[in-house]
Amino acid sequence: MALVTVLVAILVAFLLVYKYFLPRTLKKNIPIADIIIPQKEVLGFLPYWLTDKAQTDYSKYVTNLTYFSLTVDKDGTIQKYTGPGESEPGYLALQQGKIDPFLDSAKAKGEDLSITAFSGNDGDISEMLKDPAISANNLTQDIIPIMRQYGFTDLNLDVEQTQDASPAARLSFTEFVKDIKANLVNAKAGTLSVDISAISFVKDTNLADPVALAPIADKIILMAYDYHSSVSFVTGPVAPGLGAGTISEFDTQTAVEAALKMMPSQEIILGIPLYGYEWETIGDVPRSAVIPGTSLIISNQRAEDLLAGCASCSAVFDSTDEESHIIYKTATGTYQQIFYPDKNATQFKVNLANDNSLGGIALWALGYEGKTILEPLAGYQN
Repeated sequence: MALVTVLVAILVAFLLVYKYFLPRTLKKNIPIADIIIPQKEVLGFLPYWLTDKAQTDYSKYVTNLTYFSLTVDKDGTIQKYTGPGESEPGYLALQQGKIDPFLDSAKAKGEDLSITAFSGNDGDISEMLKDPAISANNLTQDIIPIMRQYGFTDLNLDVEQTQDASPAARLSFTEFVKDIKANLVNAKAGTLSVDISAISFVKDTNLADPVALAPIADKIILMAYDYHSSVSFVTGPVAPGLGAGTISEFDTQTAVEAALKMMPSQEIILGIPLYGYEWETIGDVPRSAVIPGTSLIISNQRAEDLLAGCASCSAVFDSTDEESHIIYKTATGTYQQIFYPDKNATQFKVNLANDNSLGGIALWALGYEGKTILEPLAGYQN
């Protein structure tokens, strides 16, 4: 009886909001039955190299399991071999059934499945975009049968070129994406999501043009991480929440604000990291110069293990970075600096997504997480 009373009260409250507070221009000619509250998504990227560390069941946190990845060759086809007798590892893991337990669990829990087509080779990307229509046809001819075989209902496109792109190259990439989407629609094979680095929203020399791609893709994954990375000259957070223009050149909030100027909020999926970086330095303060060649990726899990096993180590959460860092002296007299996201960092990103009505959050990557970093996502999609 109490539950019925609560449900009735909620319905009455919704009707009052609809009648008196919803702007007339918004509800004009829209029957109340057609007003749908968008569902928030949580995409979990599962790389083939982390299957031995990842959990089989992420349904408490994830609504979409995204397998990473199949490699796109220079002609747009899916690469099956890297050399004579050498299978491409992402394709091999899928074909050998290594991913099946994760896919089966996701299906049983009602999660959607996505598969990533990835290219990170500048030369191959340039060659592929010389004829975007043919490359797009080659890609979809190869991957649509795979999507149907395994039950993938979304194609995630992740093309990451490091060199600056010319205006012609940007146009070719847009045409490539447009043809892929058209082929998926014609084949009724599923949706298209496109990964775009955060810097692309403020720099017009990146291959991906967010303004042009937004009307084509069903979702845009804003990859808001690697602000500091293995190639950085100074230490710092992998995905600073705040601080752009002061202690950081760029931050996650600024990237979200830039993206919102280019596309609807519900189309944006905020990509967040479950990993960080560690460097060796001479200095003992954040943003110290890095000793070249000492950078390593550190998972949230390994950072937790380090803290548990190091009596002299302690983590400091920075309320501007919205990340934690650990700095300790090594036996050789230098310092080890570790910057990594934790539960507090995830909570900040969840709040940012909620405050800006974003379509969801994407996790890079399942298998990196420790005991608590995913907890803020437990009720996020509801």
